[in-house]
Amino acid sequence: MAETAAAIAALHRSGTQTPEQTVARCYARIAAHNDPAIFITLREQAEAIAEARALTKDAAELPLYGVPVAVKDNIDVAGMPTTAACPAFAYAPKRDATAVANLRAAGAIVIGKTNLDQFATGLVGVRSPYGAPRNTFKADLIPGGSSSGSAVAVAAGLVPLSLGTDTAGSGRVPAGLNNIVGLKPSLGLVSTFGVVPACRTLDCVSVFALTVDDAWTALAAISGPDAKDPYSRARPLGVPGGIPPRVRLGIPRSGQRLFFGDSDYEAAYDAALARMIHLGWTLVETDMEPFYETARLLYEGPWVAERTIVVRSLLASEPDAIHPVTREIMLSGLRPTAIDTFDAFYKLEELRRIAEQAFGQIDALALPTAPTAYTVKKVLADPIQLNSRLGTYTNFVNLLDLCGLALPAAMTPSGTPFGITLLAPGGNDARLAELGRVFHADTNLSLGALEASQPMLASA
Repeated sequence: MAETAAAIAALHRSGTQTPEQTVARCYARIAAHNDPAIFITLREQAEAIAEARALTKDAAELPLYGVPVAVKDNIDVAGMPTTAACPAFAYAPKRDATAVANLRAAGAIVIGKTNLDQFATGLVGVRSPYGAPRNTFKADLIPGGSSSGSAVAVAAGLVPLSLGTDTAGSGRVPAGLNNIVGLKPSLGLVSTFGVVPACRTLDCVSVFALTVDDAWTALAAISGPDAKDPYSRARPLGVPGGIPPRVRLGIPRSGQRLFFGDSDYEAAYDAALARMIHLGWTLVETDMEPFYETARLLYEGPWVAERTIVVRSLLASEPDAIHPVTREIMLSGLRPTAIDTFDAFYKLEELRRIAEQAFGQIDALALPTAPTAYTVKKVLADPIQLNSRLGTYTNFVNLLDLCGLALPAAMTPSGTPFGITLLAPGGNDARLAELGRVFHADTNLSLGALEASQPMLASA
């Protein structure tokens, strides 16, 4: 049975269920699900229950009163090691990351640290010495990454909320492959203090949830400027409201839709577009080539060097401690020169101006979250190219300072989840939430891999 964060908090406020009972049920579900690759570190149950029991009556007014949450293991949680899925890198943080501290201040109870593609480098979810979490729908499919454990934990109903990170799609691709919501906020809206950097200038803390409303509640709790993070920004969060009378959504021009031969995903995207038209939204063909060119900059340009910074000492002293694919990527970050870097900066500014012009004609882009879904076997046989394909519709987003909302859209005939992502210029997070909650409710899909579906919106 699906339990949203909103439903759990309501049960606690009504006295129907106590926070400690909820936490105990959470651990029972984790044991029953029996996938040891989801969590790298699971908190002692007695400790988590004690924290839940210690919540005061005043906590009942908190938005996440007694809600269990999981945290990606490149985000610091005091009392639990941070590994970034690399045992040789592990350290013991003395304080919570700002996002985690804010979650706790909102009444949430941290259950454990989840698995990831090592150093948050990958969109596949299989680059970890701790194993690969099982996709919640098909065991042979990748779970998506890099926030694999966080996405699977929510989709499987182990926790209703989790934190991930997103630099190139890590908070969106695993959401799409597991039929859940993945919210990637505007750059700087959520502090990255206490987060192991991937690309520090592009990193975001992201949210996984069963519904848009839950994701928004979590975002509201963790967002806000932070003096400890020099990349934090005082950006207005806004409040999701009613749908505007005219909604214009950009879609790829004919010939620019990339599915790499996946006819099921292509048909699912067509069905999603038809749903948008049924909702009264206007579709506008948009030139995607500037966005694709931006995406190529991320891994073909100097931003790979940012990924290398955090592991440079380990690369020099203990290179074999790094996953072979991750190590290959990190070593490539040693090659770009300062001239290469400035050339890329100049090109990116040109592309940003083109993107701004494109968004002058539309409210948001509506794209597939991923162009296809691969099996674990295929990814292991071709780890670089297939990972790159998965980032077709995600790799440009943070470079252009866009906010994103990944949404469940359909189940293919083979039983594979298909998702779409809404993208808009930074600062439009609330607008995406408005659109996303209407679209998601209209699908009437089950929540995650669970049986219950969300109720239809009165306005849908």
